[in-house]
Amino acid sequence: MGERKGQNLYYPPDYDPRVGGLNKFKGTHALRERARKLHLGILIIRFEMPYNIWCDGCNNHIGMGVRYNAEKTKIGMYYTTPVYQFKMKCHLCNNHYEIKTDPGNLDYVIVSGARRQENRWDPTENGQIVADTKETQKRLFDDPMFKLEHKSGDVQVSKEAKSRLNKLFNRNEDLWKDSYEANCMLRKNFRGKSKELQKSALRDKMLLSKSSLDIPLLPESLEDSNMAALLALKPAVDINERQSVLRRDIINSSALPSSTGLITSFGGLKKEKLLQSKPLSRNSLGIALKIPKPFNEPEEIQNIESKESLDDTKESIRDNKKRVAEDDCNVENKKSLIALCDYDSTSSSD
Repeated sequence: MGERKGQNLYYPPDYDPRVGGLNKFKGTHALRERARKLHLGILIIRFEMPYNIWCDGCNNHIGMGVRYNAEKTKIGMYYTTPVYQFKMKCHLCNNHYEIKTDPGNLDYVIVSGARRQENRWDPTENGQIVADTKETQKRLFDDPMFKLEHKSGDVQVSKEAKSRLNKLFNRNEDLWKDSYEANCMLRKNFRGKSKELQKSALRDKMLLSKSSLDIPLLPESLEDSNMAALLALKPAVDINERQSVLRRDIINSSALPSSTGLITSFGGLKKEKLLQSKPLSRNSLGIALKIPKPFNEPEEIQNIESKESLDDTKESIRDNKKRVAEDDCNVENKKSLIALCDYDSTSSSD
């Protein structure tokens, strides 16, 4: 396929073959822009991300296999193997991160600008088969006793894992023995989830259209619903505050109310009490102010006490009104009797 490539290059009329190649004649490098920092020991290459990382600049996830234009620099040697460092810019922000090779552990190490997503584990802890190292393979070939011990250990491990493998195999056979039933069960689960997703999407669409919003909504959680229910409740007035307002109104009210009436407030509600125009003293009204208790009683008991105190106050006012009316009647009767007596005395004298 090499003969099909276009190898024809343009040679200007003043080209001198004694200079060397065409690049030397023009004073350029064969790598063009990739070699613009070659005098600093930096070569621009195409670098592929060896594992998943998190960018420290924008905290975004960058997956394994994403490619960047990186500046390759030689920073040292590991025995006879060179150690290279790669510097690249994040494609989502202005952050730069640097990664270097680690020939001793056959891995890459992040120097700065990012952090690695840890997906590493010890395969021996998970019961996985680990390949023998070169030293172990050499010892198995040279040492018959070590080979026998290694084989007996493998047999013991296989016996321990046999029961677990049998359980997994039997479970798989019972679950997928009837392919039709398994297929129906899976389709039923997928259909139910699909209906739930459609309902939630329709509900979100209605809510967004009602609120005139165009933002993605997260799924509803129990914590959000509880917080919304608490925010919907109106702050209630404490029973102690209501009792203090009632006492203040009673103390500041006039002992000589007018005929138009007196408007008092109780718990934020206005009530109009029409009283008679006759003068009444506070002692005659018989209003008893209760001393607040040092401890907080339950709200139901305090509501009952406040209602009873109001009922007692109304009854005392009603009794006092009747008593005053009876006193007025007695005074009028006494005045009429005195007038009759005076009239009789004058008539007898005459």
